[in-house]
Amino acid sequence: MAEPRFLVLRLGSLGDIIHTFPAVAGLRESFPQAEITWLTHPRWTSLVKSSSLVSEVWPVESRSVASVAGVIRRLRQASWDAAIDYQGLWKTALLPLMGKVNRRIGFSSETIREFAVPLLYTDRVLCTTTHIADQNGELSLRAGAHRGTSYFTLRVFSGDESEVAGFLQSAGLDRYIVLSPGGGWRSKCWPPDRFGELCRRIRQSLGLRCVVNYGPGEDDLADAVRAVSRDADPVLYSGELGPLMALLRNARCIIGGDTGPLHLAIALGTPAVALFGPTDPARNGPYPRRVSSGATAHEDIVLRVRNSVTTHRRGDVPDPSMLAIEVEAVLDAVGRRIGSRV
Repeated sequence: MAEPRFLVLRLGSLGDIIHTFPAVAGLRESFPQAEITWLTHPRWTSLVKSSSLVSEVWPVESRSVASVAGVIRRLRQASWDAAIDYQGLWKTALLPLMGKVNRRIGFSSETIREFAVPLLYTDRVLCTTTHIADQNGELSLRAGAHRGTSYFTLRVFSGDESEVAGFLQSAGLDRYIVLSPGGGWRSKCWPPDRFGELCRRIRQSLGLRCVVNYGPGEDDLADAVRAVSRDADPVLYSGELGPLMALLRNARCIIGGDTGPLHLAIALGTPAVALFGPTDPARNGPYPRRVSSGATAHEDIVLRVRNSVTTHRRGDVPDPSMLAIEVEAVLDAVGRRIGSRV
């Protein structure tokens, strides 16, 4: 009997792709010889490849007519057992439909936010779990996986390791903690002045310097952290995805909100202290990372004040629930999380 051929759809973003890996790992574990093709945005091609979970990665730019048309042609030229849409948007649900994939698995309307998208699926899954990674796993189960999620690892390429090693050497860094003050929307970010004060306290009490990781358009956050941290002498870093993976994997700990770099670091095995406010850690928080033996690795620490209101409304200033998280509480959590790694 021929091995099945699956089409996996998750175009972005960074954190969401990380939370899709366990479900695709469950699919791969159940069908070790299957052909699994992942459609993603060109920006994330190397990340998906680093998981070694799929046979092929097809980049697609959903805003480019030529790119979309090219992918649809490729889909029609192949035979597929099922398409699994882990994203649940019109732009992802339409691709397998237009590509003439007969079986299309996706979330039911109770899970999907965009109106009427489930009408494009042949199999609509009503989720019974809470965390998005487990919900993704329910789609894998519908596709025939024996269990919804499984263990995975991410490979860091040697060239990226060398680049980061040179960066750290030039900065005089050996042991360090990564601060990630940015995020897709500012309302779920902890204030930069708090990160700056935390940086100063970490240097004083733990003897560690910090690396402030920031992305495009977040220069103001990084500068504000450095200004408040004063003589703690943090190093600012803004690099491409591959070197960032190397930087995160070698850190003693990462501290950040519900953002891609935080979830990427956790997937790489880096201890984390996660700061949550308007988003619910039960759904979007650190996903329990299981070692290859099946045991659960040391749990990361999530800080979220009681009575925080869950909302996906995007704001330009930190949500009150983020402002309620005190520097002292974060410093204490960092000390508990890294323990002997200091």
